[in-house]
Amino acid sequence: MTEQSDATQNRDTLTPDDGSESQRDKKLLARRVARYLAQNPEFFAEHMELLETIQLPRENGKTVSLMTHQTNLLRERNIEMRQRLDQLLHHARENDQLFLHIRHLVLQLLEADSVASAGEALYRSFRQDFGVETVALTIFTPLPAGHGPIGEVVSSSRTTAESAIGSILRNGRTVCGVLRPTETEFLFARDADWIASAAVVPLANQLGVLAVGSKDPQHYRSSLGTLFLTYIGEVLERLLPQLLTPASR
Repeated sequence: MTEQSDATQNRDTLTPDDGSESQRDKKLLARRVARYLAQNPEFFAEHMELLETIQLPRENGKTVSLMTHQTNLLRERNIEMRQRLDQLLHHARENDQLFLHIRHLVLQLLEADSVASAGEALYRSFRQDFGVETVALTIFTPLPAGHGPIGEVVSSSRTTAESAIGSILRNGRTVCGVLRPTETEFLFARDADWIASAAVVPLANQLGVLAVGSKDPQHYRSSLGTLFLTYIGEVLERLLPQLLTPASR
């Protein structure tokens, strides 16, 4: 008789009367059910029919079955994965195109036999292939005898550069953002009035500085990646001394 009473009591505890149970009893029962399901993950595999009866609330206030919820979830994840794949493919195509443009520019620079031809190749590629609004290369050494400014290549003394863009030169790394008026004037000269943001690459060994500018103040923001510009700067660091050698004799 006692065993029957205990069984009845346990059954009553697990299946309380909705009309009389307290909120505390509901939470206790929910924890017991959750603990049981966690300890017995195969439960629904043995009771598949229950899956179709489980209802889940949605944001619009309606409910859907667990099976429908899982189907919708898988569909959403599938759409998300396809979007990510499309983005990866898009970036891959962009990187392929960028590589081809960089390769073409570097080959043109390596084939240059003068500062003038190097400057023209740099300007043409930056404008046509990379969509740069303006580019300027300033060299801290005299240009070949008898020449004034060569295309977008100009010459300046190290002292003048230090007074105008000293902080950029001392930083020694490619910088992006909004420049000071004196820095913009020094780097871009006649285009300075409309330059709102720029990226500047100091060349090693006090050789000079490469700068690109835009009308958009957000175009060359401080968080912009500078790998490409830094790489072109490294190419110029190796190429220009060879082209400037006759001027130093």
